[in-house]
Amino acid sequence: MQEFTDFLGAQAPFDDLDAGDLAALARHIQVEYFSEGTVIVAEGAPALDHLYVVRSGAVEVVDRGRIVDQLGPGDTFGHISVLTGLSPALSVRAAEDALCYRIPDPRTLVSHPERLHFAHFGTMISRQRLTRDGLLGKSQAPVSQYMRPVVWCSHSTPIRDVALAISDADQSCALVRLHEGLGIITDQDFRRKVATGRISTDAPARELATRPVITVDARTPLATAFVQMVESGVHHLVVADDSERPVGVVRAIDLASVEVRDPLVIRSAIESAATIPELAEACSLIPATAVELHDNHVPAPHIGALLAAVTDAVLHRLLALTATDAFPIAGGTSWLVLGSAARHEPLPGSDVDTGLMWDTLLLSTEDPPSSADIRAQAAKVLDAMETCGLRRCPDGANADNPLFSRSRASWTRAAQGWITNPTQEGALLLSSMVADSRPITAITLGRTVTDTIRRTTRSTEFLSALLHFTLSTKPPTGFVRDFVVESSGEHRGGLDLKRGGLRPVVSLARWLAMTSGEVHGTTPDRLRRGAASGMLTDEEAETLIGAFTDIYELAIAQEIAAIRTGGTASTWVTPKELDMLTRRHLRESFRVIASVQNRVEAEWKSRLR
Repeated sequence: MQEFTDFLGAQAPFDDLDAGDLAALARHIQVEYFSEGTVIVAEGAPALDHLYVVRSGAVEVVDRGRIVDQLGPGDTFGHISVLTGLSPALSVRAAEDALCYRIPDPRTLVSHPERLHFAHFGTMISRQRLTRDGLLGKSQAPVSQYMRPVVWCSHSTPIRDVALAISDADQSCALVRLHEGLGIITDQDFRRKVATGRISTDAPARELATRPVITVDARTPLATAFVQMVESGVHHLVVADDSERPVGVVRAIDLASVEVRDPLVIRSAIESAATIPELAEACSLIPATAVELHDNHVPAPHIGALLAAVTDAVLHRLLALTATDAFPIAGGTSWLVLGSAARHEPLPGSDVDTGLMWDTLLLSTEDPPSSADIRAQAAKVLDAMETCGLRRCPDGANADNPLFSRSRASWTRAAQGWITNPTQEGALLLSSMVADSRPITAITLGRTVTDTIRRTTRSTEFLSALLHFTLSTKPPTGFVRDFVVESSGEHRGGLDLKRGGLRPVVSLARWLAMTSGEVHGTTPDRLRRGAASGMLTDEEAETLIGAFTDIYELAIAQEIAAIRTGGTASTWVTPKELDMLTRRHLRESFRVIASVQNRVEAEWKSRLR
């Protein structure tokens, strides 16, 4: 339920609800899966008594056969019919395979319905997606192709014999014939109940077995089987034949270990991991997933968003696995992701920047831990994260660093100080870094940082100093040669796409966001808001978005190529090794970025409203 509350708490119309109301909604959520093309809401159908929130994938709003909007993760639909009591005026269908939360009329579930802020569908036709390939496109093979043999035991078999049978068969579960039906014993049951001494190894299997067993037909597509796992909160499914007899067992990790490496399947494996080694095993599939997404022509921004979502899931699971009585997963601590992960724009080889905020008054312990204790616990989480293959920031942007792990009051004072006194050491760098922060736990608490940025008056002195700091990163262009490349060392003849191409656009977009205080969203989101505010022209915004997208695509392709060959992911390229068209596009991207940088530097004060 924590994932439901954290996800809804970050989305309109639920983002103003308090924790109690979010929990009330979460208790009524049903997870539903819709394959591409499925009509979810039909125009003219009876009035709805429930609405939907897109969790993954995309849906499109259709008016008399014409697509008028496209909705993605976090967007709500069906609410207009719920609010008015009228038949739906527009149809909604799955633009690609989609996972949605179905929620009854939220006004009847929450204590403060006035805090729900609904919006109407947009009227502008959304941009066409660069690909229509569903994320689960390869997951339509029958689940029977990936099932494992069944290990059987009777209700009276001693638990120690069940364990031996599972081990000898190299499986992770056994099915138990009970008087009341079929039961299942998994390796998690052994860890949670036998290893802890709650149940003796001499006890009969019936004392450890779980009922009911979740079954699927042998012809069920892998995608559907995965969703069944998510909905049921299990990581084993029993596969049955036409006579409903068990013929095999499939695990979430099995689905991810074959050629079907879908992000949702990976996420299921992450969420079902009961130990750090199991989580590390699930995480080991992430690089191959990125390669497969790229090979299936999924756009780079989509790949980045998926990688960010998977990273969030890993951190959530790590927090659950490392939780103790002194440091429960729930309570007055908020973990933040920083940098590219916060913007949903990481690269496959990106390290994970993190921060931490706590409010002692909200900590659910009688004897609140000290700052040193909290940071020590954060260090354990980060150590476990690296065991799972995700690297902490080598430059120190980590949740165990006092600069990035503070109490709520300390964060507020620091953020205000950086903005009001930009000449103090590190003020510009640190204010830029926390502008790229996104809470993944205790959402309301974690928003304190960006709320402080929004509320604090940003003087001309601060904006000028920050712009100077922002523009210190220039694209590698030269007057004589096409590119400025390294003249010596490991990367001689090369240039860094991240430092020279992505960072200048990201930094300028962040500065634009900080001029208004609205720092949420991706780099393209920030650039569009910059155009809407008059700080950029529409042409400048679209030019920068195009350049950013092109360079991001190239950077991901470069890292994917390294992963595919077993090398180290890197954003360094050698221009002379690129094909002529790519080299020309890259050169033009660098030049337009530099041109917009120069215009903004010269005209920003006159553009500021």
